[in-house]
Amino acid sequence: MYRNRYGKFRRLTLGRYGKLTIDQARVLAKQAAAEVAAGGDPAAAKQRDRSALLVNDVLDEYLKSGAFASKADTTRAVDKGRIDRHLRPLLGTRIVETLKPEDIRRAFAAIRDGKTAANIKTGSRGRAIVTGGEGAARMAIRVLRAILSWAMREGLAESNPATGVQLGADGVRSTIIEDAEGYTALFRALDRLQHQRTIRAPVADCIRVLALTGARRNEIAAARWEWLDTKRGTLTLPASAHKTGKHTGSKTIALPAAALAIVARQPEGKPADFIFQPAGGNGPLSLTRPWQLTRTEAGLPETLTLHGLRHSFATQLATQGASAAQLMGALGHAQLSTTGRYLKTVDDARREVVERFGAGIAAALKGDEAGQVVPLTERRKP
Repeated sequence: MYRNRYGKFRRLTLGRYGKLTIDQARVLAKQAAAEVAAGGDPAAAKQRDRSALLVNDVLDEYLKSGAFASKADTTRAVDKGRIDRHLRPLLGTRIVETLKPEDIRRAFAAIRDGKTAANIKTGSRGRAIVTGGEGAARMAIRVLRAILSWAMREGLAESNPATGVQLGADGVRSTIIEDAEGYTALFRALDRLQHQRTIRAPVADCIRVLALTGARRNEIAAARWEWLDTKRGTLTLPASAHKTGKHTGSKTIALPAAALAIVARQPEGKPADFIFQPAGGNGPLSLTRPWQLTRTEAGLPETLTLHGLRHSFATQLATQGASAAQLMGALGHAQLSTTGRYLKTVDDARREVVERFGAGIAAALKGDEAGQVVPLTERRKP
């Protein structure tokens, strides 16, 4: 028993009788007395340790916060999946104050190596397939980094050990459908797989609309009837339903005649129902497996992702003369720098045309036959 430096009476329990010998208890008592003499309060420290926030506690508070609520519906669903499937199993029971960068690096490696992989039943007919991998690890730790920064602002954490952890760079998803032949192969593959009943009609139609509009996956897979305006031929997504809604507000997706015809043949439901009906469960269509089947059937590159359809669409628009402003509007980009990559693609194509035809003109000027233009390799640095 002692009084702390503020004169407050404290009683400190050193251990349970029978688990500590008298001699061990005397040693602990002398250590505690020395700490008190130095101005410490061992009983208060012990109480703080018992009530210390765990990572799970911070995650729970974040999921109830306005910061999380302000995100788009699809972003919230994805982030919550990363929290529940990766972050909680690996770090949930750790005390926030004791987290170190090395703990974050170990969690990254565990997700990358598939140690959090799982096949989880999510409903009567739904499943969540968690595979892990480097990309999943990178995104999960980025979510953790953002949550810990929020926790610091809210006074729930004193530091963010994830800040200095190197996660590597994202791969560039540059594979696109470059020509009409590629789109023909895609649509014929969808027709065959649908006819064979390998994939359901709503799934095939959803992929068709993604190719025709350049929209993000869940902007179409999670589209609802109440967002559709058949007279104007548009889908108007509320700010909470798309990635950049926090910065740009609602988003209008123009539906060309072919896409509008596909939407019109879906069995109409209630205003809040999904346009492309899932087979079961409460969430939107799952397109990952059907896309893999379609891509293989069409003979398209393995590196072509569903998001690659968006890049393909944007590149086609840019090649046909769309301005930066038109591209930003069509794709719903919040920043011009995001749109710039497609304009660069067009510049490269134009430069190739100029080089090819310019070589022929130069040869004619000299009276020679046109030579073949071969791109030079970059000079190796010494």
